[in-house]
Amino acid sequence: MTPTTETVRSADGTVIAYERVGRGPALVMVDAASGFRGFGPMRGLAALLADRFTVFCYDRRGRGESGDTPPYTVDREVDDLRALVAEAGGSAYLFGFSSGAVLALLAAARGVPVAGLALLEPPLDFAAPPTPPGEGLAGEIAALVAAGRRGDAVAHFQRQIGVPAELVEGMRHGPLWPTLEGLAHTLVYDLTVTGCLSRAEVSAVTVPALVVHSESSDERLRGWARGVAEALPAGRLRGMAGDWHQVPEEALAPVLAEFLLGPRREEAAGPVA
Repeated sequence: MTPTTETVRSADGTVIAYERVGRGPALVMVDAASGFRGFGPMRGLAALLADRFTVFCYDRRGRGESGDTPPYTVDREVDDLRALVAEAGGSAYLFGFSSGAVLALLAAARGVPVAGLALLEPPLDFAAPPTPPGEGLAGEIAALVAAGRRGDAVAHFQRQIGVPAELVEGMRHGPLWPTLEGLAHTLVYDLTVTGCLSRAEVSAVTVPALVVHSESSDERLRGWARGVAEALPAGRLRGMAGDWHQVPEEALAPVLAEFLLGPRREEAAGPVA
């Protein structure tokens, strides 16, 4: 089972790289902060779902092999997903992790044809006042990147979103840190995404939606997941065994397939491409 790599052009002309694998209904995977096809959990999860879905993994703009056309706007990221869904046949399921889950919700709220959603720990705090673009943590990260302090920007982001200190320290001295530094500017994109979606917009998303949280995540992450599930008219919340902000792919894959396909799963599955 070998994925095929292709590209699609977004509305602003940005080239978005993606790969597809499997056969069945289209499922687009939306990565979290600093994630892309070559860095993160999506390829592994896609392989586990390829017997049920045609899975599309893509590099969000500014990452991996995708382009990046300034200035950044959330609408442009939504347009990237719109182009991918059109490439997938005009409608798709979306799975998003963390800020990618918020981006998937944004796409559904803004008219991208979405058949259903699966969201792993979307960091949406409806009680927090909106942060103007370029201010708050996003402004702090942008300033550090502009000063050439990419490593400090990554560490500051990780600490501020609640990553345990020992994990941040371990990452900083690990082999993947240079990759994270290279993606530091895209953290501003993720913070922009997570700061612009209101409860009213989420409440207008009527497609079936599963919101998953890890039982080992802190109360803030679990509470945000509960809030999103409660705001969604067809939302369902599920806690699963896992680590902080993480659920094992082998456990998550069958839960996603069962929810998204339900009684259609046997009929929808086909031979793997």
